[in-house]
Amino acid sequence: MEDNSNKGESSRPSVGSRKGSRPDIRKGSVFEKPLDLDDVLVSDIGQFGRYQLFNLLMIAIPIIMSAFMSEYIFSAAAIPHRCRIQQCGEDSKQHPLEPEWLFNAIPVADTAQGFQSCSRFVSTGNGTLDYCPANLFSSQTTDCNDEFVYDRDNSVVYDFNLGCQDWLRALAGTLSSVGTLLVLPITGYVSDRFGRRVALVISIFNLALFGLIRAFSVNYPMYLTLQLLQTTLGAGTFSSSYIFATEFVGPKYRVVTSATCSSMFAVGQVVLGGVAWLIQPWRYMIMALHIPCFLIVSYYWILEESVRWLLSKERFVEAKRVLEKVARVNRKEISEKSMNALMNPPPPPPRPEGEEEAPSVIVAIFRSPVLFRRVLTTPIWWITTTFVYYGLSINATSLSDTMYLNYILTCAIEIPGFYTAVLVLDRIGRKATLSSGFLFSAACNIAFAFMPSDLATLRLIVYLLGKFGISVVFTSLYLFTSELYPTQYRHSLLAFSSMIGRIGSITAPLTPVLAEYWAGIPSVMFGAMGILSGILVLTQPETLGTKMPDTLAEAEAIGKPESMRQPK
Repeated sequence: MEDNSNKGESSRPSVGSRKGSRPDIRKGSVFEKPLDLDDVLVSDIGQFGRYQLFNLLMIAIPIIMSAFMSEYIFSAAAIPHRCRIQQCGEDSKQHPLEPEWLFNAIPVADTAQGFQSCSRFVSTGNGTLDYCPANLFSSQTTDCNDEFVYDRDNSVVYDFNLGCQDWLRALAGTLSSVGTLLVLPITGYVSDRFGRRVALVISIFNLALFGLIRAFSVNYPMYLTLQLLQTTLGAGTFSSSYIFATEFVGPKYRVVTSATCSSMFAVGQVVLGGVAWLIQPWRYMIMALHIPCFLIVSYYWILEESVRWLLSKERFVEAKRVLEKVARVNRKEISEKSMNALMNPPPPPPRPEGEEEAPSVIVAIFRSPVLFRRVLTTPIWWITTTFVYYGLSINATSLSDTMYLNYILTCAIEIPGFYTAVLVLDRIGRKATLSSGFLFSAACNIAFAFMPSDLATLRLIVYLLGKFGISVVFTSLYLFTSELYPTQYRHSLLAFSSMIGRIGSITAPLTPVLAEYWAGIPSVMFGAMGILSGILVLTQPETLGTKMPDTLAEAEAIGKPESMRQPK
């Protein structure tokens, strides 16, 4: 998801409209506001017509494909294994996991599979595959010495012999999250410098290329390196697509469009689970997912460049051609006056004499106790959200033997969660929605941790409800965070919160390893973080019905009567 915090800001009064400002500045900022693209969308060519619908349907495909980078959840999934007993004739990784003589050679364990995965009894003699009695082993135990038998062979764990190296196996997910952090400045630069369409095509090509090469990995370091490269150079697919879809939609439809983009990502996760279920050899699965991604390169010739970007770069000839096409497709007509206003924007007004330049964001944070408290609080919300959201998706594969179905259900439940947030945010408020989402998800996770394992159906329902709650939070978080910060620092502080939040997504892939010590550890951690964030939300003021703050003073006044929007 991307930052949409600056939507529609040009239509609000500027600082000069407040008490003490010169009358000519107030008049220029309110009554003579220059026409912008949002105004033209509303009054002339339509906020969401046939053109925008076509754009959204086309962009939905690369958004769905952007979820395919999470295939490590299946290709590097843990699989049941045990020590290989060479003294009983086992000479490969493909012997039966549970032969009749198993407990003669392997200690019993209180786990789902009932025997130790990483230790065995010391042998005192030799047997055969059919006859390996207990008197051939002593009571002393030893480790497996990297010699394992696996339950199945369709995993990176089998091919690269990663048995009992769970931390190393989980590194694939961690490096994937690190890549999504590194990609932010790369995609941002390409998108702002060369255009949204170029950024989208480059990102999807890198996603497809490095994903396809990873299917031919000859060792685990190569697999990990390609995982990092794929996300570092290809994870911008979602953000590029998201911006492309939302930049040409009118203000009235942006929240719904944003939720739709997020829902398409969830659909992509469902598709990923379905493909992994149908094509279980991990190399073929990766190829099936990534080869179709190369088709999206054709979007460079199919889609028009973002008009908003073209106008920002003063490429007015191209912008005019696209605007005329949009009007034609939407069966509307753009007036000559509107076109001229967009093609001939006025120069920015000079700063009035005596007006101080806004302090840097770091200086402003330390000068303002209110801003300082918010900067300490909002990143915790983001860490919790990414930690719980990705953690629940990753841990879903261990809910039962049907890991594919569990994953599909856990991802599908996000879709109603995203749209629920859209429905309630403007009715019950930002604080209530966000805090309730955190606390509801936390309650479900803690309840799940202590539910008996024989209540499989009830456990699954509670688990899905926990994912539903955090999905409501994910959609609400962008809006509430952006409304707490002033325009002059909004992008920087929202980006800072999102960047720190990546700590959650980086650590989430490690949580299944903790389940080896107690199955409820990940769920309790998700619950504890949810309770902390749910309480911290209550320390901030409600922003529903308030003006989007332009200045630091306005941001500090949120929650006071003067911050409320005046009725029209």
